[in-house]
Amino acid sequence: MSKDGKITIKDIAEMAGVSKTTVSFYLNGKKDKMSIETCAKIQQIIEETNYRPNIAARTLNQKRSGLIGVIIGDITNTFSNKIVKGIEGTAREHGYQILVGNSGYDVKEESSYVERMLTLGVDGFIIQPSASFQELSERLRRLGKPYVYFDSKLYEEDHVFVKTDNYEATENAVEELVKRGYRHFAMIGADPKLLSTRIERSKGFTDAVEKAGYTVENFEIRDGEISSDAVLSFVKSQITDDAPLLVYVPNCWALPSVYEALQPIRDMIPKKVGIIGFDNTEWASFASPRVTTIVQPAFMEGDKAARLLIDQIEETNQEPIHQTLRCSVHWSESTL
Repeated sequence: MSKDGKITIKDIAEMAGVSKTTVSFYLNGKKDKMSIETCAKIQQIIEETNYRPNIAARTLNQKRSGLIGVIIGDITNTFSNKIVKGIEGTAREHGYQILVGNSGYDVKEESSYVERMLTLGVDGFIIQPSASFQELSERLRRLGKPYVYFDSKLYEEDHVFVKTDNYEATENAVEELVKRGYRHFAMIGADPKLLSTRIERSKGFTDAVEKAGYTVENFEIRDGEISSDAVLSFVKSQITDDAPLLVYVPNCWALPSVYEALQPIRDMIPKKVGIIGFDNTEWASFASPRVTTIVQPAFMEGDKAARLLIDQIEETNQEPIHQTLRCSVHWSESTL
């Protein structure tokens, strides 16, 4: 028994009358050369003593632990939920389990999760990184731990990532809305510099508008600090009599709040004020009027991220290391 009073592999081996190696093989599922009687005896003692193996200690002696660390920027939205579900399903299919952490796009939290997950012996990481993740990625490389970025990428060609075509999807949607008659354009979103996703969505919008010969008015918001009055005042200031205004909300977490702020002018939607955002498919379909959104294939993105990481862990090299998935547009009542 260990100093802290916990049952050890050595204790199990002594009670069963077998070697520590035999118990270790049993715990790791290597039972093909063990008799039925030996397996039954070890299992009986494990149940009687309520023994629980130390995962960190076991993984020191194994090539793989079967654990995958998943670090999400914001676990509270539907997009992230679907990502995790896609990762988990594919991981389970291949014999892996996932550990999930929510970083809030804070590099200190990212670092904390990386260190704790390394202690637990994860085989690799799937990460929705902040722009400051580079130092952590270098540490993972030195340790030989594979990792896959999803949703955001850090623009290094040797990084492995799966993402969606945020720029192209936004650009194409705006080009279509220009054809439908919108001539004034406003973007209400968070600081784009924090994430590559935000950069792509913002640039896709701005480029499409400028290509059509118009300009974009920007209103910056912060998560948890959206003032309904300020948003409403800004949008009202952009409305003119000559042509309709398109309001673009690139952050999925902000779309419901912005939409709620504009309820006092809901009778102007979509003829005077159009609204388009990202994801929120369930909420958008129940809003009144229903909201047009650019939708990412979140479940598929999670599935692809898991397949990419497992491909690296098991060194099968069957998956392209850069994968970009196509978004779709759910056209609805908030736009012409």
